[in-house]
Amino acid sequence: MSQLTIYVDEETEKKIAKAAAASGMSRSQWIREVIQKHTASEWPQYVVELAGAWPDFPEAEELRETLPPDHPREDF
Repeated sequence: MSQLTIYVDEETEKKIAKAAAASGMSRSQWIREVIQKHTASEWPQYVVELAGAWPDFPEAEELRETLPPDHPREDF
């Protein structure tokens, strides 16, 4: 595992220490989890479970029917 040095002001350090203590983790563990959460490339499971939760939600084609025509594109 590699190490990374970061510099934060005192107020931020206090917030990190408080949040880490509240979660029962070390500051390093807490910061690692925050970074992993914010750099995740997959949807969280609770978002995946929302698929199909609204049976009356219109399909994309139905939503696009109400949009005005697109403007012509410029040639490059």
